[in-house]
Amino acid sequence: MKRRFIKGKEAKKLLTEFLESSKIRLRELDTPKTRIEIASSKQDEIFLIDGKPFFARSDDSLIPVLSSKQVLSRMPKAIVNMGAVPYLCNGADVMAPGIVSFEGVFDKGDYIVILDELHKTPITIAKALFNKEEAKKLEHGKVFKNVHYVGDQLWKKLKKLSSA
Repeated sequence: MKRRFIKGKEAKKLLTEFLESSKIRLRELDTPKTRIEIASSKQDEIFLIDGKPFFARSDDSLIPVLSSKQVLSRMPKAIVNMGAVPYLCNGADVMAPGIVSFEGVFDKGDYIVILDELHKTPITIAKALFNKEEAKKLEHGKVFKNVHYVGDQLWKKLKKLSSA
């Protein structure tokens, strides 16, 4: 992966785009000393803030990454039963019967983090197909579209970056 730092207008544009797409405001990004770095490959770009991965561009969308505790702590969450975990870690979408509970508020199209019921470990970043009130009423069908999960290509790149 190629790495380079960005600043000025390019950095402001990127941060504005992330805020608009995720609705997550990060105080860490509001300081003038913040160093934003891009690690890019042919498939995607990973954006590092002061050396830590915060989000990535994949399929022309900016998405939060599972390795960013600062971002995940501010996101709405859905907790799934342990039976759903192996499927989600293979890229399956989140289905209503596997959802145990919700934390936080979300609208259709928002990114949320999916946690396992036992350890509350983040396993998936997903896009809401319904708002929270509609999702709570569903008994079957897809509720969230899986966009990034433990074990996917982006996850593997993040692991390499953190060990570098």
